Amino acid sequence: MLELSRVEIETPERKLFGPLTFQIERGEILGLQAASGSGKSVLLRWMLGAVPEGLSARGELSLDGRRIHQLPTDERQIGLLLQQATLFPHLSVAGNLQFAMPPSSDRAQKIAQLLQQAGLNGFEQRDPATLSGGQQARVALLRALAAEPKALLLDEPFSSLDPELRAEFRAWVFDQISERQIPALVVSHDRDDLQQCSRVLRLNGESVDV
Repeated sequence: MLELSRVEIETPERKLFGPLTFQIERGEILGLQAASGSGKSVLLRWMLGAVPEGLSARGELSLDGRRIHQLPTDERQIGLLLQQATLFPHLSVAGNLQFAMPPSSDRAQKIAQLLQQAGLNGFEQRDPATLSGGQQARVALLRALAAEPKALLLDEPFSSLDPELRAEFRAWVFDQISERQIPALVVSHDRDDLQQCSRVLRLNGESVDV
């Protein structure tokens, strides 16, 4: 379970939001809806441990009962999927996945299994630049999952795709989250995205409304 408790983030001039308190159960996909400039992306960065300089934050973040808000980013075990795929252009598809994976002797086998799940058999040595937008999006998610996160944050992850591909990719992403039974937070303006979430919270600047 991913749990936020009385989280507040402020600039030197004003409070962006808070106090926020909510929980996301294992396998649950929680949608977060908010107006532009309300601080939702800052909230995700705080959850990752990367609050922009000049902002102050208070509150607690726990994952499976362990307080993690004071840990460095690489120890929080939280994955991130962004609007743009942001694959490393100098690495192959396999290189991108291997970059995120914990050390092990069977990386090649695990990479092959991940690519098979995504319908990308034999793509190990492909240059990311040769992939379609949908294929890049799938590799980006596989890279996030390859790190074996215990929670996943998604920031407008489907908005760069055309409507038909967006629906297909969203269904596949949500299936992956459900199969792995990890809590996920989806930030989106798209009504279709939010309708597929387990619950939707609306950030109103002070708190959240269910």
